[in-house]
Amino acid sequence: MENIYLLMIVALAVLAIADLVVGVSNDAVNFLNSAIGSKAISFKSIMIIASLGIFIGAVFSSGMMEVARKGIFDPGQFYFEEIMIVFMAVMITDILLLDFFNTLGLPTSTTVSIVFELLGAAVVMSLIKIGANETETWADLGKYINTAKATEIILGILLSVVIAFTVGAVVQWLSRLVFTFHYEKRIKNFGALFGGVALTAIGYFIFMKGLKGTPYYGDFKEVVEGNELYFVGGSFNFWTLFSFLFMKLFKKSILIIVIAVGTFGLALAFSGNDLVNFIGVPMAAFHSYEAWLASGEAASTFSMDVLSEKVPAEPFLLFIAGGVMVLTLWFSKKARSVAETEIGLSRQGEGHEKFQPNMLSRVVVKGTSRVAQGLNYILPKATTKNINSRFEKPVVELPKHRTYELPAFDMIRASINLVVAGVLISIATSMKLPLSTTYVTFMVAMGTSLADRAWGRESAVYRVAGVLNVIGGWFFTAFSAFVAAGTLAYLIYLGKGVAIAILLMLAVLLLVRNYLSYKKKSNIIMDETGLKKTESNTVQGIIQESADNIAKVIHRSNKIYSDMLRGLAKQDTSKLKKSKKGVKKLNDEIDELRDNIFYFIKDLDEKSVRGSNFYIIILGNLQDVAQSLEFISKASYKHVNNNHKALRFNQIKDLQEIDQSLENLFVDIESIFQNREIEKIEMVLDKKQELFEYVSEKIEKQIARTGTEESSPKNTALYFSLLLETKDLITALMNLMEEYYISYKKV
Repeated sequence: MENIYLLMIVALAVLAIADLVVGVSNDAVNFLNSAIGSKAISFKSIMIIASLGIFIGAVFSSGMMEVARKGIFDPGQFYFEEIMIVFMAVMITDILLLDFFNTLGLPTSTTVSIVFELLGAAVVMSLIKIGANETETWADLGKYINTAKATEIILGILLSVVIAFTVGAVVQWLSRLVFTFHYEKRIKNFGALFGGVALTAIGYFIFMKGLKGTPYYGDFKEVVEGNELYFVGGSFNFWTLFSFLFMKLFKKSILIIVIAVGTFGLALAFSGNDLVNFIGVPMAAFHSYEAWLASGEAASTFSMDVLSEKVPAEPFLLFIAGGVMVLTLWFSKKARSVAETEIGLSRQGEGHEKFQPNMLSRVVVKGTSRVAQGLNYILPKATTKNINSRFEKPVVELPKHRTYELPAFDMIRASINLVVAGVLISIATSMKLPLSTTYVTFMVAMGTSLADRAWGRESAVYRVAGVLNVIGGWFFTAFSAFVAAGTLAYLIYLGKGVAIAILLMLAVLLLVRNYLSYKKKSNIIMDETGLKKTESNTVQGIIQESADNIAKVIHRSNKIYSDMLRGLAKQDTSKLKKSKKGVKKLNDEIDELRDNIFYFIKDLDEKSVRGSNFYIIILGNLQDVAQSLEFISKASYKHVNNNHKALRFNQIKDLQEIDQSLENLFVDIESIFQNREIEKIEMVLDKKQELFEYVSEKIEKQIARTGTEESSPKNTALYFSLLLETKDLITALMNLMEEYYISYKKV
């Protein structure tokens, strides 16, 4: 029987390494985003600084290991056999849950996942024990679960959302009042003071408070305790002097140093706080196994009181864990993809919004707008005018077509993000609270964004929707972790070794599948048929680049239209559903091009007004084509999905003939634009009347059939809708050809 527990320890060790990889991929956004978003330091430098922070921070994790051992449940109430089931269920659940979120590209909380997994597995195991005991009831659950500590942890995590958002917003608002967006001049005057405060805060909370979590604190205890004020005062003087000399000697902003040290500190705080989430459970299992072997008792009778005792740290294992985390940071592509969500929601400028607005986000935005309007009425106009002047944004001009190189936000906001998040996380770590680094860093970033007025009228509803979606994902994490870990614990209890083997195989298969799926997606940098933004600033250049987009739209439209008619003929809902998705993707790409019109026109040469007019009309025609396809796809899918009668043979035959005529038209148009044979457009335009008459003929035939043969109102309605929308599709295509041909001849 010993072999099964030895194998479980080996499996947990492997899972710990995999969990480190998956966990860092998720949590890397916490300490990389501010430095990446501000572009204050090169990406390579950011990675080196963060790697040092992670590796050194691994030493600070030992105190936090107690959470996995006794923070959620009372280990003395469980036997070795039961505790191993709990730990195994937790680790399998954790790695699958985190990998799932990573694959979606969404940041989630490793702290919340591990806490609720431990809680779910422990609750289920407690209920199993209560059910087997005739004298105990549900009311005795509190004997097994450390309810006071678990409640403290959960409330701490939830409160961190409010505290981080509020503190981030207040500190950023005050900082912006002092420095404004034109901070370069003021940094020269107040930069030394700002650097002194920021670097002192980071240094004190990370190196002094964080030191209490390490086994080395005893060596410094007598020197540190009672002398905190001297340390703070000395640090402030040192860092202020350092900031002053740095700016004078190197002629660079001290904000660069603050962001670099802040990134290091946040990475260190992350490692010190979150390492328990990845290896705390396997280490607790290993200590349990050692104690059980030494006892000589049966696994089903050996009490786990040993986990209640404080266990000395194992620096060697912590260093190995730190090394794995650093390697993951450098080589994990998922770590970089997850970062896009937070940077996108907090960026200062406009751009493509990842999230769509919902009813709640609209209510929140309207409510806060009214509150803001009310405050403007209350405050004196002079005060309001003065405050608004502090938030006037500079106009940053880059060379043409290089707007994508603008930072997402400035170095003031990046510094505040790092300092506030680092301080809050370090305080929690020193208090042995497993604060969620994801929650803190994300909400601090959202708070500073709000205070910086990054959520304007153009973007607020999208940004708020994004924040609500991410927070909703956190609650989903908690619920999923609790239910999944509890379910796996019960399955392992029933199936023992067989269940563990099956679950481990399933976990490996899912991880491999997700990895291959993600790799396949990441390799597709840009779909060959995807539409591209026009980068030219002359009429001739716009016409040439638009030809590529037209050819791609025509190619995709041809396939979508034919697939829809085939799906309708065969009553194939899966093919029709696929066509609907294809139309939606095409529509979204055209909408994105239309959303970019403002920046496109701003980027044009002043003399290229005609070019912008041409571009807008072409996009309008392309959208008309997509909308016609959308109507046809929805009507066809709805008809088949509602299980209405299939189209009659004559109707299908007529539609196939129309499809063949349209396919010839699509192929001709695609060839014209691919080969830049623009002169041939006139030949296509000559077919316009012929195509209209052809479709009209089919409509007349159906009218005749309806009077004598047709018996299905749904079929008739669908058929007429398809024919009429096909005429609109032809109209949109011909308008597109005509506009392009006229503009081409004028060049």
